[in-house]
Amino acid sequence: MWYGDRFKNFSMSKHLKRDLELLEKRLLYLAGQVEEAVRRSITALLERRVDLAQKVIDGDEEIDRREVELEEDCLKALALHQPVATDLRFVTACLKIDNDLERVGDLAANIAERVISFYSRPGSGIGVTPHFLEIMENAARMLRDSMDAFVRGDSQAARMVCEADDQVDQRNRQIIGELLRKMHEDPKCIEQAVELVSISKSLERIADHATNIAEDVVYLVEGDIVRHRMAASG
Repeated sequence: MWYGDRFKNFSMSKHLKRDLELLEKRLLYLAGQVEEAVRRSITALLERRVDLAQKVIDGDEEIDRREVELEEDCLKALALHQPVATDLRFVTACLKIDNDLERVGDLAANIAERVISFYSRPGSGIGVTPHFLEIMENAARMLRDSMDAFVRGDSQAARMVCEADDQVDQRNRQIIGELLRKMHEDPKCIEQAVELVSISKSLERIADHATNIAEDVVYLVEGDIVRHRMAASG
């Protein structure tokens, strides 16, 4: 893991090292839960699995609980150890990533709710387009890659995640445009199309949170705050 691998030879309080390694383990566990929720919500849409969508909704409370516990642990580490330099950046990054992961969990639950609503409405022939498949794949990959960059302490990989966000934004605009045209051509599909618009927007927001995580990795590794600057330079 990132913290233990990079600081195993550093001289520090064993209590601080233990607490920071525990923070990392708990953050990665939360990330695993959130990634699974996103994967399940996407699978529920593609495979018409209303039962799976309900599992995502039911699991959101556990994600919320773990997010609060991890935030409390981060605050305790700040109060007890008063970390500086890289240790302080690590705790700060954990706090921020923790919040982004919880928001992604909420978005996965929102997708799941829209899936249930989508399949409860009368069929109109509207379905998932190739652009929709692409935004689902890209958003899920960005989330996974941002956390992989955190584990490896790889700021270059994190920057690549940030660069991928523009493509997701573009696909979201294309999807919404396609769905608006379908609603205009066939008013009977409006209700289902609205659900798909909501899902697409949630996927775009998941990509935004993955970008936030990647920017936090750059800050953690390089000590450079790149939020907003990377978007402006792109």
